[in-house]
Amino acid sequence: MISTDEALARVLALFTPLPAEEVPLAEAGGRVLARAVAARRDQPPFAASAMDGYALRGDEVRPGARFRVVGEAAAGHAFAGAIGPGEALRIFTGAPVPAGADRVVIQEDTIREGDAITLADRIDPKPYVRPAGGDFAAGAELSGPRRLTPAEIALLASMNHAALPVTRRPAVALIATGDELVMPGETPRADQIIASNSFGLKALLEAQGAEARMLPIARDSVASLRAVLDLASDADLIVTIGGASVGDHDLVQEAAGGLGLELDFYKIRMRPGKPLMAGRLNGTPMIGLPGNPVSSMVCGHLFLRPAVDAMLGLPARGLPRERAPLAHELGPNGPREHFMRATLGQGPDGPALRVAGRQDSSLLSVLAGAGVLAVRPPDDPPRAAGDILEFIRI
Repeated sequence: MISTDEALARVLALFTPLPAEEVPLAEAGGRVLARAVAARRDQPPFAASAMDGYALRGDEVRPGARFRVVGEAAAGHAFAGAIGPGEALRIFTGAPVPAGADRVVIQEDTIREGDAITLADRIDPKPYVRPAGGDFAAGAELSGPRRLTPAEIALLASMNHAALPVTRRPAVALIATGDELVMPGETPRADQIIASNSFGLKALLEAQGAEARMLPIARDSVASLRAVLDLASDADLIVTIGGASVGDHDLVQEAAGGLGLELDFYKIRMRPGKPLMAGRLNGTPMIGLPGNPVSSMVCGHLFLRPAVDAMLGLPARGLPRERAPLAHELGPNGPREHFMRATLGQGPDGPALRVAGRQDSSLLSVLAGAGVLAVRPPDDPPRAAGDILEFIRI
């Protein structure tokens, strides 16, 4: 068996970034910007007033000074003239500051009488002028690849881009396997269970930026598995769920092998998730996940999420690990790296990890209540409360 780190490295080596496509700006939120995009104009494109007030010549500003009001400017309605000595322009926030003016005195510091203003005895010293290009200049770039945040979408809009080059969403085919499975809403026999893994993995993959397609459940026969695998031929990644172990009914390797699977590895030194396999099926990356629900979902976090990032052109690496003290003692760990369902709560001295008492790989209720995976190295000795453990947010 190989280590979790080696398995992740070999999984990520199966992938290269997908090509870019152009999408409307309004549909680009959360997508991955494929390459750098440059601003098409300065922002603001002119010196703009930062407050409501009066634009005038800064060297004339002093308490009690009097000015003749020669016009008005509002956002979207520039004043066509210039400001001369002794003149002022009524101006509103966002309006262009006219030629000749370099200062805005806020309206609270003025007294208006007809077409004239007098400056108050105390004047706010700030100029209240946003310089042209003060936010960014034409040609300034937002680099890629990057997953676009709402703030970056607003930034790209102000750079005057109506469409953006984004990496195509990876198409992932999900294949659940097993005679024991029926779909949610159906009536199972007494010896059957509801298929859950594919729904959880679909949500996980799509939250990461992929398009996940659930194919029909493959039954426990080589013919059924091969028929469903044929439906996945146009995917960027094929994910099978279950059937990857060594039992008489675990037929994924046999079925895929007959279709041209080039197996890279099988079994890793981790818990839960030992019977993971990966390779290429006729050139398409294929990952075989364990069938136990928690094993499947944990492997989804650890391997599928980084794989999607790799296809999107983002840095190909494992999920970030953080550190926190244990809230209680733990017994020794076995020979496999253990990703334990846990919660990150508040201890007496700050955040602390509380590991769930039940770690059976069939217990989805425990996974649903966990926000993190506490990581135990292989053969980790007993731990006392306060000992530091690594954890991964899920």
